[in-house]
Amino acid sequence: MPDVQFFLDGAAIFQQLSDGSRLQILWLLCHCEECGHNISAALDMSPASVSHHLKSLKLHGLIKSKRVGKEVYYSLADSEKARLVHQMVDDFFKMSCPLKGL
Repeated sequence: MPDVQFFLDGAAIFQQLSDGSRLQILWLLCHCEECGHNISAALDMSPASVSHHLKSLKLHGLIKSKRVGKEVYYSLADSEKARLVHQMVDDFFKMSCPLKGL
């Protein structure tokens, strides 16, 4: 039986997917790199709310960020965990990812 921490880490990832707003943000970032301001506008959410969700997704290793001047751009993390979540989200919503195969 794997260590308990293994299951706690898995539960934390699934917890990220249990919030509709984080799921929308994650889906968007699976398909493009975007700044917080544009994410806020695209999802009709307040910048503070988007920032809160981005922090949580980044803390759990699902997204990454880079600063370009005054803007911070976000995208899907380069990890197996993030790729598996991306595949699961695309499969669940039966959407064909424009980045699939890259």
